[in-house]
Amino acid sequence: MNQTLDTLIIGAGTAGLAALREVRKRTENFLIVNEGPWGTTCARVGCMPSKMLVEAANALHARTRWEAFGLRGGQDARADLPAVLTRLRALRDEFVAGTIRASDAGERSVSGRARLLDAQRVEVNGRTYKTRSVIVATGSRPVLPPDWLAFGERILTSDNLFEQPTLGPRVAVIGLGAIGTELAQALARLGVEVVAFVTRERVAGLTDEAVSAALFEQLKGEFAISVGERAQLRELASGIEVSNGSTTVVVDQVLAAMGRTPNVEYLGLDTLGPVLDKHGLPPVDPCTLQVGDTSVFLAGDVDRDRALLHEAADEGHMAGINAVLAAQGKPPRRFRRRVPLAITFSDPQAASVGMPWAEVQKREHLVGEIDYSRQGRARVALRNAGLLRIYAAPGTGRLLGAQMCAPSGEHLAQLLALAIDRDLTVQDMLRMPVYHPTLEEGLRSALRQIARQLAPASDSDLSACENLGASALD
Repeated sequence: MNQTLDTLIIGAGTAGLAALREVRKRTENFLIVNEGPWGTTCARVGCMPSKMLVEAANALHARTRWEAFGLRGGQDARADLPAVLTRLRALRDEFVAGTIRASDAGERSVSGRARLLDAQRVEVNGRTYKTRSVIVATGSRPVLPPDWLAFGERILTSDNLFEQPTLGPRVAVIGLGAIGTELAQALARLGVEVVAFVTRERVAGLTDEAVSAALFEQLKGEFAISVGERAQLRELASGIEVSNGSTTVVVDQVLAAMGRTPNVEYLGLDTLGPVLDKHGLPPVDPCTLQVGDTSVFLAGDVDRDRALLHEAADEGHMAGINAVLAAQGKPPRRFRRRVPLAITFSDPQAASVGMPWAEVQKREHLVGEIDYSRQGRARVALRNAGLLRIYAAPGTGRLLGAQMCAPSGEHLAQLLALAIDRDLTVQDMLRMPVYHPTLEEGLRSALRQIARQLAPASDSDLSACENLGASALD
């Protein structure tokens, strides 16, 4: 392979594989390089195995509601952790196998470390390849303080948690972002004694203080949460001592869930020209994924902007298309990004949709909310906990965003994301049929709160056959 490549893809995760699909439609003159295990972060150690653990935990936790339903005997159920983890790995391996098949490019796929020598030259395993464009999709890894490595196998991350044959009876979880929240609650529901350590009362990536506080209170009812200084570890004969100045516990294992960091060390991004930020990343155009005016494109978790699977897949497609265009000497295409959407699979589920709360607060806005502790269908199911808050523009009623911790919040979030993408207003949403009794009725209640704050429509605004909307059926 002595000729100049059209493109060289570094990384075979979700973004890299999406890029590969687009590149292969347009050229066979490419190379895909991957360091470490093949198979996406989502399939191997992320979304899929974590949801298997969450589903097992929720299935067991359902027994705590049996007595209230008039059902008996639920308290005798328990988790067989080795069996739970064995089933998890078996199903996980099936998902991983699918992603490995998708990455098979024959002699055009190489295992090894790649380093940029400049925008047109990449060194792989000591060999230099010339290329007209490069796609960097090297992903990210869990944040782990270097001194914690001394504790060996007692330190867990999402990268090695699911490989454990079983877990100790006591686990400290450091951090309650999306990953920490999901795993801490799941482990607690499976019978592990969990203590979580955080530096502030903010959970699951929620930035609306009211919604975060509602979920924080729910989580405190299931496992201990200590708010204090950054946690410090000390090895003892009986385990690991974890202390944050206000709480000290001894546990068998520590789960580090303090976020993820991009895999950019030794990648050679400094050879591209643009100044790197504090994370070692160059500036990237979010609509083209181009680095400055070079023929290098960043996609997926490595760029930190939207570290989510569906965004990584989108960015892989964008980068794949634009890298081939760059190889042909053509300008990149600009893509419209999806409505921001993030979901944490806690119980109740947490979600953020559309404009971030910090941005909403900078402009005039209206808020409608529903407390799910009083919502009819949620009470029937004994899942009545959580808070949904929706934000809208005061003049038009156009939906701006929402944050929630709500039962089946994943479905409410998807519905709101579609509405925001279509520029729907509160009035548009209130014309949607809502069946009774459903959790979506809570969404309608929050929308009606906003509608009552909007200026009423004049007679000339009403159609001859008036729609049922904000004022109807109140």
